[in-house]
Amino acid sequence: MTGHIATGDAFDQAFRTVPRTGVIFVMAEARDRGFDYGNKNWANLGQGAPEVGVLPDAPARLQQLDLDPSMFEYGPVGGLLELREAVAELYNERYRRGMGSRYTAQNVAISGGGRAGLTRVAASLGPIHLGHFLPDYTAYEELLETFRGFVPIPILLDSENGFQLCIEDLSREILGKGLSALLLSNPCNPTGQVVYGSALDQLVGVCRQLNCALLVDEFYSHYVYPDQHTVVEEPLVVSAARHVEDVDRDPVVIVDGLTKNWRYPGLRLSWTLAPRKIIERITSAGSFLDGGPSHPVQRAALPLIDRGLADREARVIQSLFRSKRDLVLDRLAEMGVQVPVAPEGAFYVFADLSGLPGSLSDGMEFFRAALDRQVIVVPGEFFDVNPGQRRRSSASLLKGFVRLSYGPELQTLERGLDRLSALIAGHR
Repeated sequence: MTGHIATGDAFDQAFRTVPRTGVIFVMAEARDRGFDYGNKNWANLGQGAPEVGVLPDAPARLQQLDLDPSMFEYGPVGGLLELREAVAELYNERYRRGMGSRYTAQNVAISGGGRAGLTRVAASLGPIHLGHFLPDYTAYEELLETFRGFVPIPILLDSENGFQLCIEDLSREILGKGLSALLLSNPCNPTGQVVYGSALDQLVGVCRQLNCALLVDEFYSHYVYPDQHTVVEEPLVVSAARHVEDVDRDPVVIVDGLTKNWRYPGLRLSWTLAPRKIIERITSAGSFLDGGPSHPVQRAALPLIDRGLADREARVIQSLFRSKRDLVLDRLAEMGVQVPVAPEGAFYVFADLSGLPGSLSDGMEFFRAALDRQVIVVPGEFFDVNPGQRRRSSASLLKGFVRLSYGPELQTLERGLDRLSALIAGHR
């Protein structure tokens, strides 16, 4: 037909290539080997979600969403007022009792899941240098690359020091690299390291003093494991909110939600706490990015934000997941797999493969060998957050690591560990 323009290549060129990073790549490879979520023959130790079933002594689980005609309307982009008030009150009761400055609904924005919340924050940043730590959450890589208004600057944490954040060096990093913001997950995905107590107070204090925005992903804040000999009268839940002096002046932005700490990943509901002027900007970003969270899901979530229920859930999580962590650490030691430092939080072990024979010492090769035995793990190099591949090194410093999740139920976890043990024994 005359005048017809071939669209194939031109059509493709209209879209950029979006890489499969981290867990997305891992799950695509697993599906090519026959994995699906209903297949009980597989052991998914790569999953980024906790087990979601009924646990002993835990609060009753949601069974249904009640709908009425009002819920078919759009909700506010920043979230329902009642839910924002409930989130603010939860943080005040947990972390700010006796303090004059307290969170209000104006300090809270609701989003449709953690990635949506983080994306709103990233879209609201100006042309700054943003510090981020290595290793850290794989999804940060594409997030930091997509928004070009700021420059991401990596801060390498040392494996020999257990990937622990050194607060004493932080001022030098901020001043020397001209950082206007820091992004970190706390507890950390993938290492399970936690900044808490006086160290977290110092971190908030340094950012306050240097006027550097602290962007904290607290999605694992219920998954913190105090020493067995430490008596705690209430769940040891970690939040930078405890160390904020003035909720409308301190440069602290917190993102959390139902996904991990309440074990409802499918509900896709999160919240952001920050000074009210920052919440206004984050909400404005949400108006063009996502349009706001689900109206009926917000209504269903309201009872879950009650402090008594949230604390019960945290206690159960800490007891169960501590025991699963200890199981994984014991089994890995038997296999000859090193762990630089035992995780203090989250539900991951970042394992050092350097002591394993042959190709198993490489994270990607270990991942593929595990797939042959229907076990999924995540290669460590995916946590070497490198937006735009700006660092041109030939090999990641994290190639010799894998992340194993103890999020799955115990039976799946044990099956996966048995198979990994057999894999390693077969190579010795």
